[in-house]
Amino acid sequence: MSVDFRKLKSFVKVVDAGSVSRAAGLLRTAQPALSQQIAALESHFKHKLLLRSNHGIVPTEAGLILYRHAQLLLKQIEQAQIDIDQSTKALAGRVSIGLATYSASSTLSLPILKEMSTLHPQIIVHINDSFGHVLSELIMTGKMDMAMIYGSGPIKGVKLQPLFREELYLVSRAGPAAKKPTDEPLPLSALADVKLLLPSQGHFLRRLIDESLARARVTPNVASEIESVSALGAAVTEGLGSTILPASVAASASSFAGVEVRRLVRPAIEATVSLCVSDHLPLSEPALATRSVLLTVVEKLMRSHPQGIRAV
Repeated sequence: MSVDFRKLKSFVKVVDAGSVSRAAGLLRTAQPALSQQIAALESHFKHKLLLRSNHGIVPTEAGLILYRHAQLLLKQIEQAQIDIDQSTKALAGRVSIGLATYSASSTLSLPILKEMSTLHPQIIVHINDSFGHVLSELIMTGKMDMAMIYGSGPIKGVKLQPLFREELYLVSRAGPAAKKPTDEPLPLSALADVKLLLPSQGHFLRRLIDESLARARVTPNVASEIESVSALGAAVTEGLGSTILPASVAASASSFAGVEVRRLVRPAIEATVSLCVSDHLPLSEPALATRSVLLTVVEKLMRSHPQGIRAV
């Protein structure tokens, strides 16, 4: 039995759908034929690939490994077809970019789209800055081409290229947020009685904020956990509390119009933003072109000397 791409595509669809019958409907094939393809794969690899239960189908450890490899192979075949079709034309294809939420990188989506539209109009750019996704995992499994994420330390399966460091500020409704003038830095110890609106505890920024407040011996007074930039801005401008964000996010999001931004010190809260790509999957030609545009946009950002952002 040879492993062809049709069987791999069917296997990936079954894992994604969590059901053979649902996958058969999506693939417009008979369920027995689909089950035979899965059985053929299990026979070839000599491992059980799927576990069936009342709750659906999930991959075994061996199945999960095959699923990751199959995704990468199918993606490469798809891109190969695009490259062949477009070999005599301009660069074309689909490139996905993840942008860390609550980061200055999220403000770069429009400049990136503008540059790509000018330089590579036939490349379809998919930008993801939604909550609930671990971007490095999407890169590692081949579901996304590149991402700008928080962090600079080693992460298995990906390579990180530090781009810049950004400082976090206290963002409050217009008016005195503390007794001192708002142009003076505010020590973290002064936040003990400030109602805070923060991301949930699984978010990188929340962990960083909690660790910094702990060093200042402050227990955060968290009024709400919000994972929406627009909702967070609305809550701050309504006076429901203050938040801690990069100054660039507060300056660029319309929902934060009119807020006051104040530097935090002792200790200052800083995070590194890095470009994340796979350490085992080569970037396609369209992805390489997109990465070049992204780095150019970041370079232009750094030349503008935005508040709270500095070179690594």
